[in-house]
Amino acid sequence: MSYTYDPKSVSVIIQNVHLTGFGESMVEIEKDEDNYETSVGAQGDVVRTKINNNLGTITLTLQPTSPQIPFMNNLANTGDLVPVTVIYAGEQKEITSATQCYISKPGARKYANALEDREYEIKCLDLVFE
Repeated sequence: MSYTYDPKSVSVIIQNVHLTGFGESMVEIEKDEDNYETSVGAQGDVVRTKINNNLGTITLTLQPTSPQIPFMNNLANTGDLVPVTVIYAGEQKEITSATQCYISKPGARKYANALEDREYEIKCLDLVFE
């Protein structure tokens, strides 16, 4: 079975704003903790515990010329809680969303012989993988 991935099938929406101008690494999504944890007693009994922590982190990389840089910096400075949705509309559709997110800080500014991408870390309080 062959599969073709197209980066243009990825959309990121923050507070009804569609982001554009992604850097090469675009977006990374990760839960902060595992879904389950196991422990073993002295006699070898195993207990599996469900972890109900839905915290997660979405890391976005934008080119320094992205028109959404001021929007992202403003959200980082205000600390407002906003909804975030990441959609992959390719052959194996995936949606990741959270209704309460904040941007931890503005993207680092680097000026050298070439402009570098800006990275934004979005903390999600109720991350859902669909």
